[in-house]
Amino acid sequence: MADDAFTHAPGTGFRAGLRAGVPFALAGLVLSASFGVVAHQAGLPNIAAIVMSLVVFAGSAQFAAVAIIAAGGSLGAALIAAALMNSRFLAMGIALGPSLSGGPFKRAVQGQAVVDASWAMALSSDGSFDRYFLFGATAPQYVTWTLGTVIGVVGRGLIGDPNRFGLDAIFPAFFLALLISQARDPESRGVAVAGAIIALALTPFTPAGVPILAASTAALWGLRSRAR
Repeated sequence: MADDAFTHAPGTGFRAGLRAGVPFALAGLVLSASFGVVAHQAGLPNIAAIVMSLVVFAGSAQFAAVAIIAAGGSLGAALIAAALMNSRFLAMGIALGPSLSGGPFKRAVQGQAVVDASWAMALSSDGSFDRYFLFGATAPQYVTWTLGTVIGVVGRGLIGDPNRFGLDAIFPAFFLALLISQARDPESRGVAVAGAIIALALTPFTPAGVPILAASTAALWGLRSRAR
């Protein structure tokens, strides 16, 4: 979580966010390189893979979309899967909203900086968010995610099969680390358990992304409880 000592101090918060975001940016560089390789293997044009990372900037959604394309699915199905995988950002955006400034357009632009690690680290103990910390933490992650994709599509011959490096374990480990950091608060623990139960119950018989969307209702419930 962001240190309350620099919450809402623009320069300090941004620099602190940059430092905090570097480890996640390095992990993202490796993971996005594997995405570039996988996207090429699925038949996606190199420029399309790079543009996807520039615009979507969401690993789980991008891998889900590419997996559907590789399996012969339609572009529409890939887009729907990507949207469902990103449904968690609805609850995250609702929680972040009160900490943003300006009108609807400015707030929407600021909201583009929301990624899982930055959102979790920018959360203060009072339930508000340090938006400057958020911006700083996301900046290096965006750069390395795009750069890694370029490395993947250009140097795929050197990388080979990304699965041999065990990169498929990065996402579960990443989200587990975020969950552990958030579960220190008793109220957050309850929300996490409720969300996990919902997701696990739906995973065996619903399409990818649906369990995440349903589990987000637990986050909204927790947000409502915190607001009381």
